[in-house]
Amino acid sequence: MKRVVITGQGTINALGHSAADTCAAMRAGTLGIGELDIRDVERLAIRIGGQVRGYVPEDHFNRQQIALYDRFTQFALLAADEAIRQSGLRFDGDLALRSGVVLGTSGGGMTTLDENYRSVYEEGKNRVHPFVVPKLMNNAAASHISMTHNLMGPSFTVATACASSNHAMGQAFQMVRTGASPVMITGGTESMLCFGGVKAWEGLRVMSRDACRPFSANRNGMVQGEGAAVFVFEEYEHAKKRGADILAEVVGFAMTSDASDIVMPSKQGAARAMRGALADAALSPEDIGYINAHGTGTAANDKTECAAVAEVFGAHADRLMISSTKSMHGHLIGGTGAVELLACIMALRDGVIAPTIGYEESDPECTLDVVPNTAREATVTAVLSNAFAFGGLNAVLALRSV
Repeated sequence: MKRVVITGQGTINALGHSAADTCAAMRAGTLGIGELDIRDVERLAIRIGGQVRGYVPEDHFNRQQIALYDRFTQFALLAADEAIRQSGLRFDGDLALRSGVVLGTSGGGMTTLDENYRSVYEEGKNRVHPFVVPKLMNNAAASHISMTHNLMGPSFTVATACASSNHAMGQAFQMVRTGASPVMITGGTESMLCFGGVKAWEGLRVMSRDACRPFSANRNGMVQGEGAAVFVFEEYEHAKKRGADILAEVVGFAMTSDASDIVMPSKQGAARAMRGALADAALSPEDIGYINAHGTGTAANDKTECAAVAEVFGAHADRLMISSTKSMHGHLIGGTGAVELLACIMALRDGVIAPTIGYEESDPECTLDVVPNTAREATVTAVLSNAFAFGGLNAVLALRSV
């Protein structure tokens, strides 16, 4: 089995328009959640989100491209450009033929759907733009990255709700590890902060009207975000031979299904996924110094995740640091695990643990060290990144320093 390393990272999200800006914001405990600036916001009960501010599509794409790229595709392309640029890779010859893209998303072209449903049903128009289907399809972002960067190997999209990014990155990891591809571009992207997207989530009654406060006793729900994060997963010897700057090593992955409830999480399913990732990575629980939690800020998720961590890590759970960066950038649904991987890499590479901001009251059912409100300097050599989705679909990645 081949070793898999990360040689590039890129992002655009509520905390920043680059990986460097995002990590700086995480270090500072910056709140990227604010009042939504979208059409018909006054008709919404939920009016906050982790919206990408200061983003002007025309600064990055021409008119023809904008007509073809939904917002979630635009975000993915920008993040991929940054990651590939950092990696220093150029895809041609055999490398182009064997390298590919695996992205996660849940809503896909939700903005395009929302705009065109409004056009047809509210405005009574009988025709839509001929690019509506290629613009809204979930694989659009992966396809456009492959075309932009000449990636002719395996390319596809994974949609598993809130675990989409981790499932996508896990698939990319396995393809590089088995030698199927020397390089895979992977991560996730999402843009559901439009009227229809937010209105649909309102119906679930899991959304907060004021803030995301994971693990705090007074938490009252999740807050949506938007954006993308993309990484270059590369075979270690390939990266070493060309003198690449290695950010971290991906060493394990596991996925499980609760097979129990469409929305309520299972402690057993989450625990099996964490144990599986540790086993796949040949790591013991004591090797892990930090966990980037799923940590949505809902009562059910937070207490279930804490119970699962306590079960898997035993006495070591009290020495673990565990934080939820969703408190800063919001829950990007299908893109969230990818943005959170930035915090994992920061922990390994820079020795900085991103905080859980908005923490106000201790909860007897969430007694772990959640790195409340302020980032922490600490040396860790191995980390986990958790994603537990509606439908009971769990995906956990294990990383270590190189």
